[in-house]
Amino acid sequence: METPPLNSLYQQLILEHYRNPRNKAELEEKSVEIHMANPVCGDEVRLQLRITDDQIEEAKFVGQGCSISQAAISMMTTLLHGCSLADAKILAECFTKMMQGDPDAAKDKRLKDLRVLQGVSKFPVRIKCALIGFDALQEALKTHAREETS
Repeated sequence: METPPLNSLYQQLILEHYRNPRNKAELEEKSVEIHMANPVCGDEVRLQLRITDDQIEEAKFVGQGCSISQAAISMMTTLLHGCSLADAKILAECFTKMMQGDPDAAKDKRLKDLRVLQGVSKFPVRIKCALIGFDALQEALKTHAREETS
């Protein structure tokens, strides 16, 4: 039996997260909530985090958009559970670098399933789709830090 091409497996994983998103629900007790929208393509997400002692206890999102935006945030929220704030920041920075075409970032094992989105970096109009959840994460981390110091 012939092995399916790698691109086919990647597309299947993206579609699986799009059709059956993980952590897509309202978070009852949230520490921070950030809304991001891309009016050009219609992607919209509301990222909600519950943070205790510099640790993300839970991450959820609600929103709508294309398969890339929704799959990326589904994969991202899965990786955020139990993640330290410092590691969450590194994850967001690494994914952003991958979307900017950095080959070293694309090899970073901390991205786990998110690495299947590497090919999106070749399509400039889709990069914002993949980044919308990570932009929300970076803003959430900044907002939380400001609230902690005030």
